[in-house]
Amino acid sequence: MIDSSVFQDKIATYYTLGCKLNFSETSTFAQMLSDMGVRQAETGEAADICLINTCSVTDVADHKCRQAINRMVRNNPGALVVVTGCYAQLQPEKISKMDGVDLVLGANEKASLIDFLNDAWTKKQSLNVNTPSKESNLHNYFSVSTKDIKTFTPSCSRGNRTRYFLKVQDGCDYFCTYCTIPYARGFSRNPDIASLVMQARNVAEAGGKEIVLTGVNIGDFGKSTNESFIDLVKALDNIEGIKRFRISSMEPDLLDDKLIEYCSKSRAFMPHFHIPLQSGSDEVLRLMHRRYDKKLFAHKIKVIRQLIPDAFIGVDVMVGCRGEHPEHFEECYEFLESLDITQLHVFPYSERPGTSALRIPYTVSEKEKKERCRRLLELSETKRQAFYERHIGTNAEVLFEKAAKGKAMHGFTRNYIRVELSPSDRNEMYDNQLTNVRLDNFNIKKTALKAIIL
Repeated sequence: MIDSSVFQDKIATYYTLGCKLNFSETSTFAQMLSDMGVRQAETGEAADICLINTCSVTDVADHKCRQAINRMVRNNPGALVVVTGCYAQLQPEKISKMDGVDLVLGANEKASLIDFLNDAWTKKQSLNVNTPSKESNLHNYFSVSTKDIKTFTPSCSRGNRTRYFLKVQDGCDYFCTYCTIPYARGFSRNPDIASLVMQARNVAEAGGKEIVLTGVNIGDFGKSTNESFIDLVKALDNIEGIKRFRISSMEPDLLDDKLIEYCSKSRAFMPHFHIPLQSGSDEVLRLMHRRYDKKLFAHKIKVIRQLIPDAFIGVDVMVGCRGEHPEHFEECYEFLESLDITQLHVFPYSERPGTSALRIPYTVSEKEKKERCRRLLELSETKRQAFYERHIGTNAEVLFEKAAKGKAMHGFTRNYIRVELSPSDRNEMYDNQLTNVRLDNFNIKKTALKAIIL
């Protein structure tokens, strides 16, 4: 039994590392605590409860997690410190031994965050009373193996911006050779369509205009419920209160041509795709255990361009992975250069303990990884600016985000072009509103197109 009264008027602070899915889950945790009477700490204010939601996609991410935990402990003396997320699932015992840490929750346990938090709070208060002169941290951890991760933690959150993020799926069955996410998140699972439609309707009732569908491998949606992703898309498209839906990253082998065709005619699903390629070399894709080749990927881009010529197409690329010889990278570069895509999201490969990629003998130096990243980022910027330039002088519908007084407002078109409205033209009435504009030239930094209100 949870005694919510003990949390009344308590102060909490949150820190999130990693993907949009993590940010969405943290926002949901914060709302759950708020419903129990916990308020969020203001800047510089010490908290009673600290929650750190971690990432473990790279070794650098692990290091940042440890830094964040140490900083939270240092800035909030005596607080109940809770750590969850991917790093917590992979290294629960190690994290639990860190100074100041009370509770570490793995992927299965975070669904019961409030129950664990209530129990830990009671134990910590008892420890403070009975042994006031000794360390009062619990150093408890709870985690199960990957095969036993069964729970799904619902999440639909707004965060600090206009867009809402609706978690439609969790976990992954793919086990690519470089990746630890299946071990950190468990196998693919999802709620049913009816529950997701209900959450989306709640967003519409709250005044939300745009929802991003998030997950680990969202194209795999339906395994838990014998449904399909396109059925989910069709059901959400009928919620007229939501003006825009965006689909987050989807594996190319799961991006069905029928889904692309549906989106081309959809009322609310935007002309915006994010497709992970990872490598433009079939040999490297084979080493990665990816489930497609260059031919299939090129086909998907062709279908999108035929059906939705102005679609924004973002592509994930990993550079410097084991087995990526110089000729493989050149093949990748030439392949990407040939594709009619909009922007690249470039990541250097990072060694992850326990992954089968470590058995591949050829390694790439850090210096060479940086150079390959630099070249692809330059290519990305060339493609993005060319895509933006094609739209200068056209009219577009923009969903603006709130801006601080005296600052420019920003928003995005249907096809995800970033738009800037000058401080002199900004108006609070545009916040979270669909507004018709003419797209003018680039701003000074060429990060957005200037907007002229029609």
